[in-house]
Amino acid sequence: MCEAIAHRGPDGAGIWTAPGVGLGHRRLSIIDLSGSAQPMVSADGRAVLVFNGEIYNYRELREELKASGAQFRSDGDSEVILAAYQRWGSGCVDRLSGMFAFAIYDCRTKSLLLARDRLGVKPLYLAELADGSVLFASELKALLTHPGLARRIDPLAIEDYLAWGYVPDTRGFIAGVEKLAAGTIRRVEHGRGLGPAERWWDISFADRRQASEAALEEEFVALMRAAVRSRMVADVPLGAFLSGGVDSSSVVALMAEASAAPVRSCSIGFDVAALDESGHAGKVARLFATDHRSRTVSPEDFGAVDTIAGMFDEPFADASALPTWRVCQLARESVTVALSGDGADEAFAGYRRHLFHHAEDGVRQFLPSALRRPLFGTLGRLYPKADRAPRRLRAKTTLLSLAEDGEEAYARALAVTPPALRARLYSDDFHKLRGEYRAETPLVGLMRDAPARSALDRAQYIDCKLWLPGDILTKIDRTSMAVGLEAREPLLDHRLVEFAASLPEHLRLRGRTGKWLMKQAMRRYLPDDILFRPKQGFVTPISQWFRGPLAEAARAIASGGALARSGWFDSRAIVSVTEAHISGRGEHARLLWQLLMLERALARLNPA
Repeated sequence: MCEAIAHRGPDGAGIWTAPGVGLGHRRLSIIDLSGSAQPMVSADGRAVLVFNGEIYNYRELREELKASGAQFRSDGDSEVILAAYQRWGSGCVDRLSGMFAFAIYDCRTKSLLLARDRLGVKPLYLAELADGSVLFASELKALLTHPGLARRIDPLAIEDYLAWGYVPDTRGFIAGVEKLAAGTIRRVEHGRGLGPAERWWDISFADRRQASEAALEEEFVALMRAAVRSRMVADVPLGAFLSGGVDSSSVVALMAEASAAPVRSCSIGFDVAALDESGHAGKVARLFATDHRSRTVSPEDFGAVDTIAGMFDEPFADASALPTWRVCQLARESVTVALSGDGADEAFAGYRRHLFHHAEDGVRQFLPSALRRPLFGTLGRLYPKADRAPRRLRAKTTLLSLAEDGEEAYARALAVTPPALRARLYSDDFHKLRGEYRAETPLVGLMRDAPARSALDRAQYIDCKLWLPGDILTKIDRTSMAVGLEAREPLLDHRLVEFAASLPEHLRLRGRTGKWLMKQAMRRYLPDDILFRPKQGFVTPISQWFRGPLAEAARAIASGGALARSGWFDSRAIVSVTEAHISGRGEHARLLWQLLMLERALARLNPA
């Protein structure tokens, strides 16, 4: 199991066993390089820890614990977790500021505590076997080495995956494998098995801050400055990803403010102008005199498909994983830790879908559903599907969304493959397995029960609960760990996220501008053409690939690969969408990428 995730910890390995329990660890050395080996046993021998992540307030906690009598043999954050557990029990998680997944075995009570950080930055997979054994690991591939785990796919995970482009934390790709949800703990006791999940943190949008905009800008900068500086603590070379967008540029600006030496920054460019952000990154690098490295990657990088699929184990269809992996490779050439700008869009309402959902909710408030459903439902069905038309003419999805309630509409906005197209792809046998299940159900339920006051609140809440850990954080964790790089996300400091959730809506989204307060506050550091330029993000030219070098790979999916052998899909429907895309009659690149990544994931589990 340890060898399967050696890439996550190339600097060391350790195993500790006792009757009925075994703990293993792979180490990427960041703090206290010569000490803090794991598994780590407490000084009194009572507790044993394995831990993935970083505790950013470990120095402050260490002093507090020393004042209460704790003694330390190392200088790192791992022993601080052990001491905090011995002082506060499972309540120690409330005192930890950082990204973490850890397990502590208590030799006195013969029990195991599993914990995951507030927002799910670090992953934790677990499974309970038929004999009562409980397995856990940072990646699924470690569990798959265990002979007691059956490699049986959960068919409903296929439905979730085709809906969202990833298998969310509410389900596992392998039947019987779960993911410990962000902000929860679970306990394991000998003879009693795996206990229920206990939530120890949640994000709440229920309150609104009462302060002037100027005061809130100052508070934002102070919180972000503290978040960035706490994540700059390392005993190894440290740098930053720099795309030239608002988020990464803000992180680099505050790193430069805190550092006496030039910040090491890196970016990836493309040799297609429409995809390239390297000019914006270069401008920010010059502004803050960073030690900047940039590399141009050809968009004809389709040869890495199998490598990318192997990083994730579960099918994962965010095509930006490929350039994210490339920038991690570039960063690892000069640093071991890199700060990223992930998280601001979810916390401060930076996605276009937030704007649309907020605007559509105004219509829902104005028109009762008895009028809205038939009116917009009829218009939506009659309006032609215009994927290749200018964006202002693509109104079909908006009309159909307006016919639905807010939660169902947001589920439609998030869906990579809409329900009707999913249904068309499935075989009769899979339809029977699927039954009445709808992939929107967990999302809709979470949105309706969210601690929130508005439609925008609920949309951001679900982004933080499902999209963020399932897509964004999974992507950066696997691609960075694949090259032995630690990525840190200052914009996901829980105090900053809690602050953002308490902002009035007009300070998150104003007019057509998302992340309003953040952009206003950062004007003291960054020019407007960086702060207010259209959002771009990493883009991979998959549409062109499937009309060129990957055309035959797409055709092969329906003809005899793992997907065809599964019996879950209608080969004729896959052939139809494939040929429509290749010929240019339709635009199905995202669906074909989903199917290709699913094909590769199935093939790795059950090679022919």
